Amino acid sequence: MAILEKDLIREATIDDLYQVPGNGKAELVNGRIVLMAPTGDEPSSASFNAAVSLRDYARESGRGRAYADNVGFVVDLPHRRSFSPDAAFYVGPRTGLRFLNGAPIFAVEVRSESDYGLAAEREMAAKRADYFAAGTAVVWDVDLTSSEAVRKFNADSPETPTIFHRGEIADAEPALPGWRMAVEDLFE
Repeated sequence: MAILEKDLIREATIDDLYQVPGNGKAELVNGRIVLMAPTGDEPSSASFNAAVSLRDYARESGRGRAYADNVGFVVDLPHRRSFSPDAAFYVGPRTGLRFLNGAPIFAVEVRSESDYGLAAEREMAAKRADYFAAGTAVVWDVDLTSSEAVRKFNADSPETPTIFHRGEIADAEPALPGWRMAVEDLFE
């Protein structure tokens, strides 16, 4: 009996995502578990600082919840089943010990060393498109090496980012009305 390639390779599931060794950061894309490397000092600090600011907003507004790095958001797109942003704001119901159901309303993606070059730009643009298709309203692309530290992409104009520089105050309008964060705070 011949063994077919389709029998050797099966599509990964959300249940498989729960089994990632060491509870590492991963996403489910194109039927495969995509592992994500740990981040360095500055990207980790930036995502944490964004999450802390988002937590303060959640407390003040009484709306939604902030999440730091390595939280799973389960979505139902043709080729993507999950996201794991560096920081996020979510307005859906709690799920206990399970991944969250649906996309965050706001996602922060902080670039690491491997997030540069043409291939990385294409991957990041595709991921932003997936975020918007899943219902995310605003995505931040944070580049700590650039004078354009925060590029804010909105679902209603995904190809035209709003740029925020160091010394400026960034926002996540219309996803988070009234929330503001000093770009400089990402660098603390």
